[in-house]
This record gives sequence, structure tokens and C-alpha cells, in this order.
Amino acid sequence: MPTNKMHLQKRSINLDGSTLYQAIAALFIAQMYGIHLSIGEQITLMLVLMVTSKGIAGVPGVSFVVLLATLGTVGIPLEGLAFIAGIDRILDMGRTVVNVIGNSLASLVMAKWENRFDQEKMKIYFNDNENLA
Repeated sequence: MPTNKMHLQKRSINLDGSTLYQAIAALFIAQMYGIHLSIGEQITLMLVLMVTSKGIAGVPGVSFVVLLATLGTVGIPLEGLAFIAGIDRILDMGRTVVNVIGNSLASLVMAKWENRFDQEKMKIYFNDNENLA
């Protein structure tokens, strides 16, 4: 079924911000409780977070739920999430910014890699936006 239009499902392809937030939050909670994580446990945590962040829906605050489900894999107390619950909504905005920038860069890299990036359209777009400023 050849077509000229790309049909994309609405998915998050690159959740850098969510993965980084979850890793930093998990390490923060572990340090707060005085739990020493070996390098093996840190690698395990990062791998689990990378896998679980791929299944995150585009719903505000869902990273908090995924973090809740993930902390038990390395023995970090779930009660520690109460310390970051108050600022999670604010941090969610930062995660979203990092995710959007990551998705934009991934799209740009893929377009250039597949030779589908139109340099002339980019120049026209940026020149038109400079005239508006």
C-alpha cells in the first residue's frame, strides 16, 4: 500500500527527560536514606528505567508512577517518593522540555540520515521568522 504521506502513530519516541528525572530521583532517595548502591545496582537501575520509560504514556505526572514501580527493583524505600511528590509537578515541566527537544533533535537527525531534510525550506522558515522579530 504505497502512499506519499507518512502515517505516524501518536507515540513518544524519545523520553530523555523522563529517564533522566527517574534516575536522578532514585539516586536522590537512595542517598537520602543512606543506601549505598553498587555500580552493578546503578547499572541495573538505569537499564530498568530506560526500559520502563519507553512505555510511558504522554500523561502529566506518569513518570512518578513509573518511578514508584521501579524503585523496588534495587531495594530503595518507596516512602522516599513522598519527599519529591511536592515538586514533581514543577519538575514535570522541565521533563517535558527535555523530551520535546530530544524528539525534535531525533527527527532532525533521522531526516538528515535518510536525506529527506530540505535545507532550502529551513532557510526560508528561519528567514521568515527573523522578519517577524
